[in-house]
Amino acid sequence: MPRGIDHVGVTVPDINAAIRFLEEAFGAVALYRNVTRTKPQKGPETEKILGLPQGTAVIEMCMMALGHGPGIELFEMKGPDQREAARPCDWGLQHFAVYVDDIHAACHRFQEAGGTLLTEPQGQPSLEAAPGNMFCYGRTPWGMIVELISTPHQERFNDIAPMDRYQPPPRATPHKGSDA
Repeated sequence: MPRGIDHVGVTVPDINAAIRFLEEAFGAVALYRNVTRTKPQKGPETEKILGLPQGTAVIEMCMMALGHGPGIELFEMKGPDQREAARPCDWGLQHFAVYVDDIHAACHRFQEAGGTLLTEPQGQPSLEAAPGNMFCYGRTPWGMIVELISTPHQERFNDIAPMDRYQPPPRATPHKGSDA
């Protein structure tokens, strides 16, 4: 059985700008670059493995850590017929959500890093409604949608669900080489 989601892959137009945004908006940490500009991945084998159109090259890749939970694997690719980020109504991955404890501070940080909020933070609807349960959607500088979410009270939906909904544990600052 799967353990859970390991990472989400995101293609961006400028990997260094995307890394900066994720660091500034969410305190993400760049773990490593597996593909670099000096040694891009390209050619028929790369195109086949990743399902890319002919002539597409993976220019850079960087694995990012974002608190507890799945990583974000950033890709900068160049190829024919590239399109801007998908809209939430388009098929495929439409957004990822980042759990925050203080949604107002997180929204401010998101904007300061260069993101645009689509609305102000608002209460969760329906079964997810409870004091402090809030969400807000925003658009990254490259056009991708990110949801900021805080659900400190999960009793209403956890009581009826077959298992509790995942909630990241509180974030601690690990020290490299420690057990934290």
